[in-house]
Amino acid sequence: MRTIRSVAELREALGPHRKAGRSIGLVPTMGAFHEGHLALMRRAREDTAVVVVSLFVNPTQFRPGEDLAAYPRDEAADAARAEAIGVDVLFAPPAEEVYPPGFCTEVRVGGVTEPLEGAARGSEHFHGVTTVVTKLFNMVAPDVAYFGQKDAQQVAVIQQLVRDLDIPVRIEVCPIVREPDGLAMSSRNRYLEPAHRDRALGLSRALRAAEDAARGGERDAAAIVSAARAALVESDIEPEYLELVSTETLAPVDRVGDADVLVAVAARVGPARLIDNIIIRANGRQ
Repeated sequence: MRTIRSVAELREALGPHRKAGRSIGLVPTMGAFHEGHLALMRRAREDTAVVVVSLFVNPTQFRPGEDLAAYPRDEAADAARAEAIGVDVLFAPPAEEVYPPGFCTEVRVGGVTEPLEGAARGSEHFHGVTTVVTKLFNMVAPDVAYFGQKDAQQVAVIQQLVRDLDIPVRIEVCPIVREPDGLAMSSRNRYLEPAHRDRALGLSRALRAAEDAARGGERDAAAIVSAARAALVESDIEPEYLELVSTETLAPVDRVGDADVLVAVAARVGPARLIDNIIIRANGRQ
């Protein structure tokens, strides 16, 4: 595996592969790899001839007071895990390579950026995401890019970005990877002390309660949210949001029926801000 720091070197390394017609897969990350990241890399390794993993803690998607400085970083450990999977290129640029002096351009997506995380963290969060992802797509020019379902709204935003700007990359969405007890894997789980860890399970329990209610025949969104909220109360968690929304538009839904519905939750547990979600399939489909 080759670790690359500059865009010029990255393009030089990928040029011969592109000229030879080899497919290129990109896994964008902020590092602190866990099994969720590794699952994306394995999928990319299966699908494409050349696998590029970007490792960049993007400052523009953090608001003032968020955990940019504290965000877990361990490039050496990340590199070892990526190499063990067979990643070809680890692209780990410094901030000044991504945002050089004089940088003043921003890529904005409307609509799907506004609810949920957009309402909780502010629209600037997704402006930072869409700007850096657009840059990564331009830097790497991948055939396929891999994202995890845990960041469901981010996935919807990236899909909108690609459609609207005619970016020639296929977006593959991979399932959430969970710990054996149900906790969705996240780099921010490292913030959790044992007592917090037990409480954090309330998020996945709440989602299961919502799914169980729907499978049991409940169709009213408010009633399903109420069942999920009860599970959060048992874990002493007050959510920032807990909503049933359209998987396509992220608009709130009143009833579960003929279309898939996303149940999304965000909450602070101890020092960690965690998100999770589940999809309730239309008409009881698994």
